Amino acid sequence: MRALGRHLLVELYGCDPELLKKVDAVREILVAAAKACKATVVDVAFHEFKPFGVSGVVVIAESHLSIHTWPEYRYAAVDIFTCGETIKPEQAVRHIADRFQCPHPSIVEVKRGIMPGREPLPHKVEQAGRRSQSSREKVPAVS
Repeated sequence: MRALGRHLLVELYGCDPELLKKVDAVREILVAAAKACKATVVDVAFHEFKPFGVSGVVVIAESHLSIHTWPEYRYAAVDIFTCGETIKPEQAVRHIADRFQCPHPSIVEVKRGIMPGREPLPHKVEQAGRRSQSSREKVPAVS
């Protein structure tokens, strides 16, 4: 059996609460994590809640990285979903945990899109330089 993707569910406890409060810091850390694992960044969206907390997503050609922070608990929940064989999401986890000063991240991995067979599953980003379509381009409606 082969999987289309790997989904890492990451629990970060004991983080620096000042970093978890700041949308600019959280955005920079997740974008840098995507680049650290050699992902192709497509889009970025983050929101800062009042009085504190940040939610955001970095859309990558290979899927996404997302985060929700609770500075008052020194905690962040991170999802990293990657498709294909070239991206190493563990590198992104290492970067994020280090930057938020989390000493012991907890990681659960879920294989997504389990397919029968033993042959590698091609991924469009890995095929001859093809690019995925941006969500901002017009896509015909399906009825």
